[in-house]
Amino acid sequence: MATLCAGLCSSLAVRLLIRLIRCVRDGMEQNPALTVALKELSCLHALSTNFNTQQTHIRCHKWITKMYYSFLHFTTSPTLPPGRRCSVPKLKRSVLSFIPILSWLPRYSVRQDALGDLIAGISIGIMHLPMGLAYALLASVPPVYGLYTSFYPVLMYCIFGTSRHISVGAFAVTSIMIGITTQRLAPNSAFMTLNGTNGTAVIDVVARDASRVQIAASTTVLSGIFLLLLGMIRFGFVVTFLSDPLVRGYMTGAGIQVVLSQLPNLFGITTGRFTGPLSQVYLLIDICRHLPETNIAAVVVTLVALAVLIAVKELNIYYEKKMPVPVPIELITIIVATLISYYCKLNSLYKVAIIGQIPKGLQPPRSPDISLWGSVVGDAFVVGIVGYALNISLGKIFGQKHGYNVDSNQEMVAIGLCNIVGGFFQCHAIAASPSRTLLQDSTGGKTQVVGLISSVLVLIFILQLGTLFEELPKAVLACIVIVNLKGLFMQFKDIPELWKSNKVDLLVWLVTLVCTILLNLDLGLAASISFAMLTVIFRTQLPLFVCWFVPQAKEVPGITIFRSSTTMYYTNAQLYLEALQEKVVQLFMTGRSPHHSNTENLLFNILN
Repeated sequence: MATLCAGLCSSLAVRLLIRLIRCVRDGMEQNPALTVALKELSCLHALSTNFNTQQTHIRCHKWITKMYYSFLHFTTSPTLPPGRRCSVPKLKRSVLSFIPILSWLPRYSVRQDALGDLIAGISIGIMHLPMGLAYALLASVPPVYGLYTSFYPVLMYCIFGTSRHISVGAFAVTSIMIGITTQRLAPNSAFMTLNGTNGTAVIDVVARDASRVQIAASTTVLSGIFLLLLGMIRFGFVVTFLSDPLVRGYMTGAGIQVVLSQLPNLFGITTGRFTGPLSQVYLLIDICRHLPETNIAAVVVTLVALAVLIAVKELNIYYEKKMPVPVPIELITIIVATLISYYCKLNSLYKVAIIGQIPKGLQPPRSPDISLWGSVVGDAFVVGIVGYALNISLGKIFGQKHGYNVDSNQEMVAIGLCNIVGGFFQCHAIAASPSRTLLQDSTGGKTQVVGLISSVLVLIFILQLGTLFEELPKAVLACIVIVNLKGLFMQFKDIPELWKSNKVDLLVWLVTLVCTILLNLDLGLAASISFAMLTVIFRTQLPLFVCWFVPQAKEVPGITIFRSSTTMYYTNAQLYLEALQEKVVQLFMTGRSPHHSNTENLLFNILN
C-alpha cells in the first residue's frame, strides 16, 4: 500500500508540474504563488519515497492542499492574459486531446458504425495472426512474441491514437530493424556449447532466444521513451524532414532486406548472420555458397505456398467489389500447412524447419534491461522515427480521405506509449501496416473499435489455439512475409514518374534505396537524410532569377519586379545580389527595360 501511495504521489507531482508549466510558462515572474506551488511539488516528490508514517502522510496531505490552492490562486489571477489562464474547459480539452478515446467513444454510433467495425475487426484479427507469427521471425524472436506485439500495442493505440483507420502492430520494416539489433548483440556464436555425446558444437537456443527477447524489448521501450518525450514537447514536425521520395525509397530498400533475410527459410538452408555496412552483400554471397545444401522438401513447400498465396490475393483484388471481405488466405494457408506438416512428419522425416514450441497464455510484465540502452540507443531512435513516419503518413492519407485531422504530436505520444507498454510485455517495435490499413478501410472499419475486436481474437489465439501451430513450417511464414511486401515493391513505379516530374527527387529516391541496402537500415537512413539536406542546400545555391515585366500592368514609378525561385537567406544573399546586379546591367545595356530611367536609378543604387 505504501508503494502504491508513493507511486501515485510521484505521478501526481509530475502531471501537475507539466500542467503548471504549460498553462503559465510566460507568467512566472508575475505571480509568486506559482513559485510556491512548484516548491511544494519538489517537497511532495521527495516525501513520496518515505511514506511510512502517519505524520508524513499528514504533512504530505497539507502540502497537496496548499499546492492546490496556490495553483487556483495563480490560474485565476487577473495579472495573466485571458488566453494564459487555466480553466476547467482548458483542462478538459487537454485531457481529451491526450486520451482521444474519451472523446469519440461516448459519441460512438452503434447503428452506423458497429457492423462495419465488427466485420473489419474480425478481418484484421485474422490477418494479425499469421503476420504476427511471420514478423517475429524477422525480429529474431520466438513466434509467440509476434502475437504479443499484435495484442498489447493495439490496445494502447485504441486509447491514445487519433487516426480512426490505421492498423498498428507488427510490421516488416520495424521487425527487421529490431532483428538486426538482436542478431548484432546476441549472435549465434555467443551461445555455442559442446555436445557431451559426440563433442560437436550446438547452439543453446533457449538462452539465445531469451537474450534476444530482452534486447528487443529493451530497444522497444527506449524507442518509445524517445517518441513520448518528443511528442510531449510537440516535436511532431520532425517528420517533415523525411520527404516522400526519401520515405518511399527507404521502405523499398528495407523490403529488399526483408526478402534477403527470408531466402534461407525458403531454401531450407542455414547461413551466417551479418551486421553493419555491406551485410546484405555478404548475406547474398553466403546464400549462394550454401545453395548446394538446399532442402528439396522446403523448396516444394515454398513453391506451393507462394503459388496459393499469390493466386488467391490476385483473385481478391480482381473480385474486390463483389466480395464483402477478402478471402483470409494467410490464415487458411497456415492451417493447411500445419496439418500437412503434422501428418506427413515434414520435420522428422525431411528436416523441414518448423516454428517449434508456442507457450500458452500471457507472459508477466518485465522491466527492460537498462544496461543495454547504451548499446541500442541509435537503433532505438531510428526504429522510433521510422515507425512514427509510417504511422503519420498513413494516418494523414486516410484522415484526408474521410475528412478528419490527425494530430502529429499526439500520434508520436501514442506510438511512444505503445512501444513502452509493449516493451514491458516483451513485444517488439510496432508500426502501421499499409496492407492491414487498406483492409480495415475496405471492409467498412470506421473507428478504433476495430482494434479492440482484433485484439480479442488475438487473445483467444494466444490463450487457447497457439499450441496447435507448433508444426507450422518456417518456409510458409517466409512466403507470407514476402507476398505481403508487394506494396513496397510496387514503389519501383516511382522511378519513371519522378524522372518526368522532378529529377532531384528521383536522385533522392535512388540514393536512399542504395544507401539502405548497402549501409544497413540505421546508417542508410542517416546517409539518406544527409543527402536530402544537401539537395536542399544545392537548390538554394542555384536559384532561378527572373525580371518580370507585365505590359498589361499599371506602371508604378520606381518599381521593377525581380523574382527568385528560392527563399533568400544568409548562404545565398551574395548570389542574390550578384544576380540582381547582372540582370540590371543586362537590361540597361540592351535597353530591354520599358522604364529606362527607373532601371538607370536602380543600377546606380545597387552599384553604390
